[in-house]
Amino acid sequence: MSLNQTASADRIHIAFFGMRNAGKSSLVNAVTNQDLSVVSDTLGTTTDPVSKAMELLPLGAVVIIDTPGFDDVGTLGELRIKKTKQVLAKTDIAVLVVDAEKGLAKKDYELIELFKERSTPYIIAFNKSDLLSTIPSNDETSIYVSADKKTNIDALRERLSRIKSETIKEKRFIVSDLINTGDTVVLVIPIDESAPKGRLILPQQQTIRDILDKGGLVVACRDSELKKTLNSLKSKPRMVITDSQAFGRVSSIVPEDIELTSFSILFARYKGELETLVNGASKLSSLQNGDKILISEGCTHHRQCNDIGTVKMPAWIKNYTGKELEFSFTSGTEFPDDVSEFALVVHCGACMLNDKEMHDRLRRINKSGTPCVNYGIAIAQMHGILKRSLSPFPEISNML
Repeated sequence: MSLNQTASADRIHIAFFGMRNAGKSSLVNAVTNQDLSVVSDTLGTTTDPVSKAMELLPLGAVVIIDTPGFDDVGTLGELRIKKTKQVLAKTDIAVLVVDAEKGLAKKDYELIELFKERSTPYIIAFNKSDLLSTIPSNDETSIYVSADKKTNIDALRERLSRIKSETIKEKRFIVSDLINTGDTVVLVIPIDESAPKGRLILPQQQTIRDILDKGGLVVACRDSELKKTLNSLKSKPRMVITDSQAFGRVSSIVPEDIELTSFSILFARYKGELETLVNGASKLSSLQNGDKILISEGCTHHRQCNDIGTVKMPAWIKNYTGKELEFSFTSGTEFPDDVSEFALVVHCGACMLNDKEMHDRLRRINKSGTPCVNYGIAIAQMHGILKRSLSPFPEISNML
């Protein structure tokens, strides 16, 4: 996948934070060499986070985010600060923009504490340094720049690139490390009322590309044609990967000697969360009457009448447990800081969230002491096939 095709969730998210009129938007425009943000001397010009996916040398594929001032005031100001904190949840690298003439303020120190709390690497960019009579030397955590005079902008890019190289994860694979060149992988993709018209969803696209990069053969079908598809193959496939919603039916069709898993499980491993989410699956068996369940999705798709998050999942859980349960729902960027009132969090596959945002949610969940499971793992557990669906990962499967 070329840089300009890199999914947003796989890009490094670099966000610019700071006080009103510290020059965040001007610095964003200078760093990107684009008029990405509106610039004005008026306090609070940036009223909502502004995001742009782009290629930024020498960083590569990134998402640049400009945020409202962290010292905004009034009712609307509080809402803007809340939005800024939501951005922080998905930030890989933070740039704290400070007016060099004024220096660090109380709100700047609050932001630094939030960066540290989330283990977010950051750099302090003292902007408007051209107005200083003497420019102090840069150090490991700060750099003096001028968005207006374009001073040290290249140096800031290089510093960001260095932080990226120090924090970026080792190369990860969705499934290609589990197959060999020439292996056939069957993808089961139900086409129902909830499927997007005329396209495949992101995890399906990325999985296909990952298999092709390895030199594997991709065979895709609906669950209704799976049996016919398997019978048409001259040799058995290396693996079958299914949409979680079809887990039960697919499991009854796929022979036991063929590995079976789901897109949701593969992406939990891809994001480094598989073990945590598998541990959370056991909670489904011990839910009690009156327990509260939070079902959360990372995107804000239009909900159909038979929506998996608000309709199917609650019905499956009630049927599996036989208990009277209370369900709450969140979607998009909305996610509570404290989930201690819930007995279990059931999360979607998080294909639209980057690693940082999903890990931030898990941090909050763990801090509240609440178990968490995702859709695919929960469905496999409720169909009694979790161990089988984890067969490609024996180190996890053996935990059960």
